[in-house]
Amino acid sequence: MESANSKLFIFTLLISSFIIISHKYPLFQIVKSPSILFVESKLHTSPLRSNTTIPRLAYLISGSIGDGERIKRTLKALYHPLNQYVLHLDLETSDEERNELVKFVKREALFVNVRVIERSNLVTYRGPTMVSNTLHAAAILVKDGGEWDWFINLSASDYPLVTQDDLLHSLRNIPRYLNFIEHTSDLDWKEEYRAKPIIIDPGLYSLNKSNIFFVEPQRSVPTAFKLFTGSAWMMLSRPFVEYLLSGWDNLPRTLLMYYTNFLSSPEGYFQTVVCNVQEFINTTVNTDLHYIAWDNPPKQHPHYLMMDDYREMVDSNAPFARKFGKNESVLDKIDTELLGRKPDGFVPGGWFEYTNITLLRPGPGAKRLKSLISGFLSDKDFDKKHCL
Repeated sequence: MESANSKLFIFTLLISSFIIISHKYPLFQIVKSPSILFVESKLHTSPLRSNTTIPRLAYLISGSIGDGERIKRTLKALYHPLNQYVLHLDLETSDEERNELVKFVKREALFVNVRVIERSNLVTYRGPTMVSNTLHAAAILVKDGGEWDWFINLSASDYPLVTQDDLLHSLRNIPRYLNFIEHTSDLDWKEEYRAKPIIIDPGLYSLNKSNIFFVEPQRSVPTAFKLFTGSAWMMLSRPFVEYLLSGWDNLPRTLLMYYTNFLSSPEGYFQTVVCNVQEFINTTVNTDLHYIAWDNPPKQHPHYLMMDDYREMVDSNAPFARKFGKNESVLDKIDTELLGRKPDGFVPGGWFEYTNITLLRPGPGAKRLKSLISGFLSDKDFDKKHCL
């Protein structure tokens, strides 16, 4: 009994001491804050460049076996010293063809802003390796490309319908946070044939290109995020590209893992990310900036553009078109009538004619492109049409 009373006395003394000390030196201090501060909120993208500056673009031009010459032609048609360029020939291409592209870039003194990915990626059609390759190029451009405003991905079968002076002039006065990305949440048949099947892309683990294959069982449509689909071709703002690469709230990485097993993931990954992040939902412009001609009913691929498509291409006001065959005669017509480009030459512009890289000399293409962009931005319901 005496021992019990002693223990009670000691316990009471400790509690009393704790109260006195904690009153004088509080162990916990409640600080009133208007909002909870998470580590994610401390991270920011690069600030947007002022609209008083000429926009700068960062291009990825990618191709596969036999596309080396087409990439050279497309690069010359797109070249401007204010821009940045990354060229990629996938792993299926021979060392000789890839080395020839490297030599081509090194021989031209102007191409200080052009990089060739020499350690090529294996890119599988309809597989996530195309997404991975796009992110790889974007990472190179963020790390080594200096200042730029928008990232554009093109293939060797794409070609411009306006000059770079036209394009830079037309983009000068629009908000640089906008993402030009075709998108919809209406999956329709794609829910059954793309969202539910599980695919494996051998390009993730093999050095030899082969088709994707399906595995069982299928999966249900996700509930943690909403799926969107659209075009694989886009023009993305620098803040969004940096978010894709850094992913400080982890969503880009989570979705990248999900889309690893998604059929035709290049047509869904970027759309699903931009439309599931509150900071970017209202930045979308629903267009891929391409003229693409589909058969009716549409097939897996758009048809190759030829001379008969020329008028519709121009009337579309789009800055790019696809798909073109190798050395298709309509490309010569585009060079002559739209770009003013001589065979194997560069497209004339202020930088080319007057050696002033900040002097833009827009032509008729700028008027067409401004009409296209203003049509989207001036739509009375533009603010209500994001990520529907």
